[in-house]
Amino acid sequence: MPSAIVNPAEVWLLAREHPAPLMRATRALSQALERAYGPRFAVWHSDEILFGVRDGRLVLQTLGGQDVPPPKVVLVRQTPGSMVQNRELTLLRHLERLGAVLINSAASHHLCGNKVWQLQELAVAGLPVPDTLSYATAPLAGVVRSPQVETPCVVKSVNGRNGASVFLVPDTGLLQAVSGSLAQEVPLILQEYVAASHGRDLRVVVVDGEPVAAQIRTSRDGSLASNLARGASAELCLGRFPDGEALAVRAAEALGLTIAGVDLLFTADGGHTLCEVNAVPGWRPRMTAVIPAITAAIDKRLADTNSGTDTDSGTDTNSRTDTDSGANIDNGADTNSGTNANSGADANIDEQPLGGGSQLTDATDSVRGPA
Repeated sequence: MPSAIVNPAEVWLLAREHPAPLMRATRALSQALERAYGPRFAVWHSDEILFGVRDGRLVLQTLGGQDVPPPKVVLVRQTPGSMVQNRELTLLRHLERLGAVLINSAASHHLCGNKVWQLQELAVAGLPVPDTLSYATAPLAGVVRSPQVETPCVVKSVNGRNGASVFLVPDTGLLQAVSGSLAQEVPLILQEYVAASHGRDLRVVVVDGEPVAAQIRTSRDGSLASNLARGASAELCLGRFPDGEALAVRAAEALGLTIAGVDLLFTADGGHTLCEVNAVPGWRPRMTAVIPAITAAIDKRLADTNSGTDTDSGTDTNSRTDTDSGANIDNGADTNSGTNANSGADANIDEQPLGGGSQLTDATDSVRGPA
């Protein structure tokens, strides 16, 4: 039998693969969790773990072959990346089937990775969303000629992120002209242009059903995008838009999210409509209530699982506690007036990545190296 990690961590922060550096929000979170839980906490990266079935039982292993006892709680801070091929989602499902509680769940990450799926759930829950049209196998050239397509409209990829494949189309003629240059294999949505929110939106961070941070993001150059990574400004505003915050809480609940970054647009009547909900939200350093709220959410789930007993499955090697590992979680994607183009990951972080990646050892080593 392979050796197993002794004294395994019961709280994980699961980050995306090396060598991308941690962004500031996630690094600050990992440092706070290390202070709170000490050796009970570890950072793991999705490229450090093998998973499967051995002798009829689900197993986790390092690349070097050590068994990794499953944690009790996993805080998922990996951007979608290969989630679109279900590779990372398969790991999340495996952890859940081993009994770990995921924040957020695999199902929620899957749901938030598709803009149409999000809208379906939000609309069924009776929440306001922009009018949106998409398609399955119909040719795009035919779709854009449908009488249901009204312009101006926002065009964006169903699975896009980082602001890619998002643009405002002012008239039907231009939409038809550009449709031939768009990739047919990439599904798109045609969405109502919310003019009253041009160049600005409201981001609300929700943790365990409570709004813990909010900011208005405004484009500096009059462009549609209010993405901080593209130079937009941000103003903290928690408590200023209680109706919007309440709507954000309902949106997070509808998508089954414990932690959510909810992007709302301003409507002409002074209200809000939902733009997008992110399953891996980022936050600015001044949003000081976010990390304590996440820690409290983890504490709650640990308390719920403590009725079980831990099993010591192995003989050798170390628990992993180092958090300066370097994986890019909070990569900025676009969250603008009706044009948010990320797939369930954080949309706007005005922070630069910190620190370098960890040194990776050869896969024949017993441990791939501390996170």
